[in-house]
Amino acid sequence: MKLMKMRQTAGRQQHAGPLTYLLLGLAALVSLFPLYWNFVAASHTGSRVVEAPAPLLPGPRLFDNLSFAWNQVDMGEALINTTIVAGLVAVSTVLFSTLAGFAFAKLPFRGRNALLAVVVATMTIPPQLSVIPLYQIITDLGWVDQLQSVVLPSLVAAFGVFFMRQYLLEALPLELVEAARVDGAHSLRVIWHVVFPVARPAMAVLGMLVFVQAWNDFFWPFIALTPDGNPTLQVALAGLGSGNHTIDHAIVLTGALISTVPLLLVFALLGKHIVGGITSGAVKS
Repeated sequence: MKLMKMRQTAGRQQHAGPLTYLLLGLAALVSLFPLYWNFVAASHTGSRVVEAPAPLLPGPRLFDNLSFAWNQVDMGEALINTTIVAGLVAVSTVLFSTLAGFAFAKLPFRGRNALLAVVVATMTIPPQLSVIPLYQIITDLGWVDQLQSVVLPSLVAAFGVFFMRQYLLEALPLELVEAARVDGAHSLRVIWHVVFPVARPAMAVLGMLVFVQAWNDFFWPFIALTPDGNPTLQVALAGLGSGNHTIDHAIVLTGALISTVPLLLVFALLGKHIVGGITSGAVKS
């Protein structure tokens, strides 16, 4: 009787109560308020933004501020550069991290655990320590103010390797790989027809995280690129709103709004596919 009740309960669709929706609504408001206030600040003058109390309703200068911010630092070029950099970094990181994660998870070789420990240990090294030798390298190569100086140092990340290794360790049965090899599949075919389909949910999540991180990266691009040469969005924002020894905070926040809109569009267009990939990979048959 108890087992039958448990089966009936398991078959029912669970509905959230009013308290759950209230908490979710509050969390959504808290999360969206900074974006809303960024929009509000971008529609006012710089002097009004810094006044107390701060404005909470949109003002009349949104399109004027957008036009001024777009033309002051050539936001169009910065947007194209950022899209190129973030896209290349995301694709390369997902590809190389999946290959390395598969090797660490399913391919036996001497020193595998020691090498994995070294890869994970690199995540504890502050990126500031590598700035001087890395800048010396790109200077010797003549890559200063070139996009490859930002892309190539970020082709793969230790976090991505560890993330994919942990996912494939559980999601990819070793028997499936061995069966493909018995059928005569070489390594590239195993990776293409076995590893990539299984790893697709984790690859989508990793790609999203890396793309956002590369889009918002400021520290190294600010060193390797210049606002007047070949900037990304974050580098361009550093030179926005300045003049006459003052900073127009409304213009700066307008630039931040411009840099945020493409990410929102990506999430709006691909959010269902990313969540669908995550949930499909989370269900075990």
